[in-house]
Amino acid sequence: MSKVKTALVTGASSGIGRDIARNLSKRGFRVILSARRENRLIELKNELSDAEIITADLSSEKDCTELYEKTKNENVCVLVNCAGFGAFGEFTETDLSNELAMIDLNVKAVHILTKLFLKDFIDKNRGYILNVSSSAGLMPSGPYMATYYATKAYVTSLTTSIAQELKEQGSRVYIGALCPGPVDTEFNSVAGVKFGVKSISSQYCADYAVKKMFERQTIIVPSMSMKAGVVAQRFVPRSVMSRITSEIQKKKRK
Repeated sequence: MSKVKTALVTGASSGIGRDIARNLSKRGFRVILSARRENRLIELKNELSDAEIITADLSSEKDCTELYEKTKNENVCVLVNCAGFGAFGEFTETDLSNELAMIDLNVKAVHILTKLFLKDFIDKNRGYILNVSSSAGLMPSGPYMATYYATKAYVTSLTTSIAQELKEQGSRVYIGALCPGPVDTEFNSVAGVKFGVKSISSQYCADYAVKKMFERQTIIVPSMSMKAGVVAQRFVPRSVMSRITSEIQKKKRK
């Protein structure tokens, strides 16, 4: 078993996951990088001082459990569930197989890895889990990105529920959800959208997220404008908020 403090970061091949891995490496963590694109992982591994890679497709339940089995004895004390993607379009027109893959990656992979590592962390009474959700996970609905919004609502709800359970148990284990708005990553091209509002850099998002994770903040929203929007929507009827979100979403169409 490794005695070096270790972080496991999924979705580490690009964007927020890559920059979180960089941040944790600078903090002295040995970082285990996981994603599908091995060439990207190799590039990042060569950049970091102490890292290894495990190529995996986490939309596969088998790959999720294998990732856990390969890393459970590596002194992992930080788990970052960052792998995920989105898609744009009317619900009746979007591809079902793509949506099911999205649910497998955005929901099932997060659920599996959180449950498996959380049990270990509770036994040790230490550890941090950061689930990368989205501001979408704080909204009542997301017309034209219905499946994506639903997956992120699941991640946010799951995370906050577990956080309360840990609090009631008096556990030192932390779990939190990162809920950013638009971030300058490859998400746009994969989802087939363009953001209608200014995005933040993935490095800023990652650095803010790691800082707040170690400060043990449960819901992490890394921009003031998005924080204001999240607060404001609490006072707007759900049906009205859905119409507003719909109009915003339509502007994302490429």
